[in-house]
Amino acid sequence: MTIDWLCKHHGDLSKEQLYSVLQLRTEVFVVEQKCPYQEVDGRDLEGDTYHLMGWRDERLVAYLRLLDPVSQGGDVVIGRVVIAPEARGQGLGHELMAQALKRCERLWPGVPIYLSAQAHLQVYYGRYGFAVAGEVYLEDDIPHIGMRKS
Repeated sequence: MTIDWLCKHHGDLSKEQLYSVLQLRTEVFVVEQKCPYQEVDGRDLEGDTYHLMGWRDERLVAYLRLLDPVSQGGDVVIGRVVIAPEARGQGLGHELMAQALKRCERLWPGVPIYLSAQAHLQVYYGRYGFAVAGEVYLEDDIPHIGMRKS
């Protein structure tokens, strides 16, 4: 099935798109992963934040957030990377990362990209040129590690 990729500045999101983003992130990060935390963190509508969304049949099935380098101290920051449960195992995560890297280069050419990965995904992100930047730390009782792509 075809995925329709949209990358929108927060100011261009419809209320329905924003609702779908928050619904998917809460479904996976709070409910499925059993992490009660403030998922709506105030960053979705700040600075030059962009939202990369993959839609299939009017359902949001892939998503990540791009925080601009000015608000983040020099690096573009990729976060909230999520694939809907029913869309996993189809290579959609790889498509999402490829789309993200293209969008980063288009929006902020030559700027380093940082992400906070769940520690078990180091090899996965390494395929895209990300290298470990720091030590493993706990975030919501899940081991994470910083990774950067120059």
